[in-house]
Amino acid sequence: MIKRKRKIHVVWILLLTVLSVVYIYPIFMILINSLKENSAITTAGAFTLPTSETFAGLENFVDAILSKGFLQSLGYSTVITLTSMAAILILCPMCAWFITRLENKFTKGLYLLFVLSMVVPFQMVMFTLSQTADRLNLNTPWNIWIIYLGFGAGLAVFMFCGFMKSIPVEIEEASLIDGCNPIQTFFLVVIPMMKPTMISVGILEAMWLWNDYLLPTLVLDIKKYMTIPMLIQYFRGSYGKVEMGPMMACIILTIIPIIVVYLIGQKHIIKGVAAGAVKG
Repeated sequence: MIKRKRKIHVVWILLLTVLSVVYIYPIFMILINSLKENSAITTAGAFTLPTSETFAGLENFVDAILSKGFLQSLGYSTVITLTSMAAILILCPMCAWFITRLENKFTKGLYLLFVLSMVVPFQMVMFTLSQTADRLNLNTPWNIWIIYLGFGAGLAVFMFCGFMKSIPVEIEEASLIDGCNPIQTFFLVVIPMMKPTMISVGILEAMWLWNDYLLPTLVLDIKKYMTIPMLIQYFRGSYGKVEMGPMMACIILTIIPIIVVYLIGQKHIIKGVAAGAVKG
């Protein structure tokens, strides 16, 4: 019996190792191509390692940063990600607290609407959304967070509600007896206990916000504002020639920040998802 369990354990390790290699391989190919000259990627092939003749060093990275307005696009993506995350992490826990503590038909219907919003495909509303954003002037990096709040609230409220149900009401009642008003109770008592879920939601939403391409393309004015995912699509030279080397370098520079954020908070994601989806 023990030998059988060991064999199954070894099989699972091999299987997961193969899956990990499959997922990491595209990133590895982007990395090695970002170190090669542009002509070597198209002629010698994208699947070969750089040689002394094709190795470009940091030339592609310098070109990616200086030639297409990378720093400006980086600033726009950072503003959009931070403002949208702040709105989601402040407003959605408040909504979840209201739903879980005031149980009636209205709050139950409101919760179902948030859950339903996760099911509705973005393609069903994108054209109407684009027109509405133009009419309300929500087409700049400074106020697009209002739109992202609407799309990100479904998952956030769902997870926050799941965790909120596991918090005993008696703790909040005790804080009220000690002299806290509802706002103080929420920010000083409830929010600290929600730390794992807050971190989990923050990282998941940040990955989505940072890498999103379709919504900024539909809403923002491309001539004025261009996020990092949008910038990657414009590494084209004359006659439609794609600058593959700088493009690959730009992709590497784009994924590094979000990978660092994920690695720092990965242990909290598991805790937060489990707490938000299972408890209650």
